[in-house]
Amino acid sequence: MCGIVGLFIKNPEMEADLGKHLSLMLAEMTDRGPDSAGAAIYHDPVASNSAKVTVLTDEQDYSWDELSQKLKQAFGNSASVSVHHDHAVLKLPVRPGEVQNWLLQNHPELRINSTGESIEIFKGKGSPNDFIDNFDLASYSGTHALGHTRMATESAVTTEHSHPFSTGLDLCLVHNGSLSNHNRLREVLRKRGINFQTDNDSEVAAGYLAWRLQEGDSLDQALQNAIQDLDGFYTFAIGSKDGFAVLVDPVGCKPAVMAETDDWAAMSSEFRAIATLPGVKNARIWEPVPAQIYSWQRSAT
Repeated sequence: MCGIVGLFIKNPEMEADLGKHLSLMLAEMTDRGPDSAGAAIYHDPVASNSAKVTVLTDEQDYSWDELSQKLKQAFGNSASVSVHHDHAVLKLPVRPGEVQNWLLQNHPELRINSTGESIEIFKGKGSPNDFIDNFDLASYSGTHALGHTRMATESAVTTEHSHPFSTGLDLCLVHNGSLSNHNRLREVLRKRGINFQTDNDSEVAAGYLAWRLQEGDSLDQALQNAIQDLDGFYTFAIGSKDGFAVLVDPVGCKPAVMAETDDWAAMSSEFRAIATLPGVKNARIWEPVPAQIYSWQRSAT
């Protein structure tokens, strides 16, 4: 049993309060997942052909200053390191793949949570409220975000198994449920160039979507293919650079509620998280239809 939340801001005037609203929603999911929490926030994009990479360390007193110096030597003085608790957000004037390869070769002790132009992913063990405080989550502005609280029923309490999972540029997924064919599918995806950091079934779902997008699918097309290829029961909330989507398995085993106003679109495992949002009394509220894709995307400017 886990809790998931997602919020897509439609009214630009609300973007400054994205983190505040996400924090309230995530805190409401504490009972569904008291063991760890995580969030993916889309904000502050870097320039095209640049990279934003979020990394996590398990080491106490990690030398972020030393890492910053090495990054400047490797990629130029515009490289920056912003520390957030035991994470750091790296911004560099090179393509994301180049940064990932450099980190894997030079700093394998760092775990890469996310890579792209606008995404940042943070994860932490323990209470969701502690997670919110440790990362000052309420202070974030942005366009959309996903969150997850985890009850570790099948593995140890670790950040490795905490959501969101990201296996593609600016792509992430949070999941409530279980996949039955993830081991076989993981091996198939590895042969197609998708890398995995854990044995978690949710990371396989994220990897599958990353592969379909690489093959040329739109996000909606990738999710349509997922209905055929992913066996199990699930509620997925997916974030991309420009959008947000929700998909429930064909049987509809796991709980989910959705709501929308002129200002925002949201989903959660329980309505009480959505009830924290402004204007909810005027929202259209519904339970997602099994195997139907719900998605929102930012208009091109």
